[in-house]
Amino acid sequence: MSRVAKNPVVVPQGVEVVLSGNDVSVKGALGALQRSFPASVAIVREGDALLCKAADGSREAGAMSGTARALLANMVEGVSKGFERKLTLVGVGYRAQAAGSTLNLTLGFSHPVAYQMPEGVVVTTPTQTEIVLKGADKQKIGQVAAEIRAYRQPEPYKGKGVRYSDEVVTLKETKKK
Repeated sequence: MSRVAKNPVVVPQGVEVVLSGNDVSVKGALGALQRSFPASVAIVREGDALLCKAADGSREAGAMSGTARALLANMVEGVSKGFERKLTLVGVGYRAQAAGSTLNLTLGFSHPVAYQMPEGVVVTTPTQTEIVLKGADKQKIGQVAAEIRAYRQPEPYKGKGVRYSDEVVTLKETKKK
């Protein structure tokens, strides 16, 4: 069995968890999330904690119980604290500007790029070269950050492009004559 699944998910004060069969709904101060889990995983509530157990003794059920526990912990943390992902623009003339739920990017193309934020993701730009994504769903925040980064990935010679704030880009040495 997965050792990750043995740790209980502690539900903090102010977070409401509703279990109905294989569906779990979590509501908190920052929003509500809902997810369906496979039938091979049984989610049990014990006091103010949630436990994920393998419904049968199969190897797949043991692996999925650890995955379900991690997803459930991310749901509880997302509605109580929220998640944040920072991106940095590196390059002359590279700019970002948040306008409501649209992120306007100038990335050296002949046209500006307008990225429409999905529901549940809030974007702010503290400076012209910083983008901060916030929301309750960790998967959605990561997907949006990856899509924005895909417009202009950091290139290996000058390091120009959109990168995560904690990303380290190793620069290559240029060709010598």
